[in-house]
Amino acid sequence: MNRNTLIIITLITFSMAIVSRYQVLGQNRKKQKKITLATNHAKSFIGTPYRYGGNSKNGIDCSSLIQQSYAIIGIKMPRTAQEQAKMGNKKGEGGVRPGDIVYFKFKQKREKWWHTGMVTYVDKGKIKFVHASSSRGVVEDTYNDYYKKHTKYFRRVIN
Repeated sequence: MNRNTLIIITLITFSMAIVSRYQVLGQNRKKQKKITLATNHAKSFIGTPYRYGGNSKNGIDCSSLIQQSYAIIGIKMPRTAQEQAKMGNKKGEGGVRPGDIVYFKFKQKREKWWHTGMVTYVDKGKIKFVHASSSRGVVEDTYNDYYKKHTKYFRRVIN
């Protein structure tokens, strides 16, 4: 192989690597934009009262909050937290990012029920999430020992 051919092959390979890198960066920007839109939509409900079966700023429940926040970015989610928990891929606490969903399972007076929220902030092991609390309405809480005790798992729907 002569020197000119080697130079041409090297330039083509280098050019392909640069184009590939920019395609990956573009995909990451799109994903980040979706995450931001979904988390901002969930946060826009902060202060909204809790209403079982509710789906508006007049009152909303946890699964509708998730359903609507994902709908804004074109992702169709089931209506109940238990059905939503089948969507996406499981993640460990250490691998979560904003936009992921946290699922809780509580037991009260022999009755088991599911609850869900959207992760809004992750930094140095600190996690915050937005959810529709039955006693406080839509709030952003820190993921603490109480929530850890009741966590079923985290799931990622935005890949």
